[in-house]
Amino acid sequence: MLYLECYSGISGDMAVAALLDLGASREKLEQGLASLKVDGYEVRIGRRIKCGIDACSFDVILSGKEDGHSHDYVEHIHGEHGHEGEHIHGEHDSHSHGEEHSHDGHGAHAHVHRNLEEIAGIINGSDMTERAKKTALRIFQIVAEAEGKVHGKPVEEVHFHEVGAVDSIVDIAAAAICLDDLDITEAVVSEVSEGNGHVHCQHGILPVPVPAVTAIAERYGLFLRPTDTRGEMVTPTGAAIASGIRTREELPSSYRIVKTGMGAGKKDFAKANILRAYLIEEKEQPEAMWMLETNIDDVTGEALGYVMEKLFRAGARDVCYVPVFMKKNRPAYLMKVVCDEKDREPLEELIFLHTTTIGIRRYRLERTVLSRKLLTVETPYGRARVKQVSRGEMTFYYPEYEDAARYADVSGISFQEAYEEIRRAAGCL
Repeated sequence: MLYLECYSGISGDMAVAALLDLGASREKLEQGLASLKVDGYEVRIGRRIKCGIDACSFDVILSGKEDGHSHDYVEHIHGEHGHEGEHIHGEHDSHSHGEEHSHDGHGAHAHVHRNLEEIAGIINGSDMTERAKKTALRIFQIVAEAEGKVHGKPVEEVHFHEVGAVDSIVDIAAAAICLDDLDITEAVVSEVSEGNGHVHCQHGILPVPVPAVTAIAERYGLFLRPTDTRGEMVTPTGAAIASGIRTREELPSSYRIVKTGMGAGKKDFAKANILRAYLIEEKEQPEAMWMLETNIDDVTGEALGYVMEKLFRAGARDVCYVPVFMKKNRPAYLMKVVCDEKDREPLEELIFLHTTTIGIRRYRLERTVLSRKLLTVETPYGRARVKQVSRGEMTFYYPEYEDAARYADVSGISFQEAYEEIRRAAGCL
């Protein structure tokens, strides 16, 4: 199980870096990205120190931009953690203030756009595994839905600018490849810390969290924690990755950390700008059991016997009736049923169907259960089954009723004598 600790927010490159630090194959990542057949960038993987902590870094360097930053255009992916007070609303912040620059290597303003269908074609045409493709497409769908809501357009009309789309495709595809390589099937995401202030973008000055992030948080139930950090800590790509992979709302009550990975953000904040990722193993919990109880004062004994048989056949672990006195001193029976979690609702349905009760009390049980196994022993009158139970050095033998009764019938001895003879035979094994 994966746990993402987002106490410094989350972005696409931070997520990829954390997964690489967690053990995802760099070779598989590079091979998968190369198969995308997207030009105009290179990937740099390295290390950064954040507040004294060594963390992995993952940078998408666009052609002609050695500082690793791209610029913002029209409807696109928003971005990376910015500078205090001055931010470009792009997946990687610029040192400029939103002026448009070319990244085609020739100084021209290339305004090529890609919609979600075209990006899906790039992903599906790659050599990524089917699971990685599915993950990447789900994350891109989340981003496109958010952008569509923000700009008031259907998802199919949302376009990603050539420059913005390249680093977004790489970040999202890289995250999907790493998740697949780590065989992540379950993920928990912490509450996501976010900064404050505003960011500059092509559309003007926007508040933090940016609209696409709030749209994703609203749609997918991400919990945001406001902080006093000035700047953007959560990017739409990061929010989409967190939303797209999360399968559980909460951490297990107890777990073991198998491995930790740390992904560095580009900017320096007062607190370490890192995303921590954990591989964890959930502690095996005791078997979940339920006790169902109800008081019954107007059902015949025959009906109660019938209900008991139905409950046992439906999976009840134990059923018993206890004589009680109810209000107005009416004699009645307290029905008590022990069952597994998976059988609770079907057994409740049977109780409501076959008795006159209008309410069932239920509560969880904790049990101490002896280890057990079923043995077969040879006796002068045939085979008999015996339940062997043990705790530490103690071992007990309990013959099955039907076999003890048959032994008594054919031997002519009492039931208790037959029971003891079978038990002694089991103890000699």
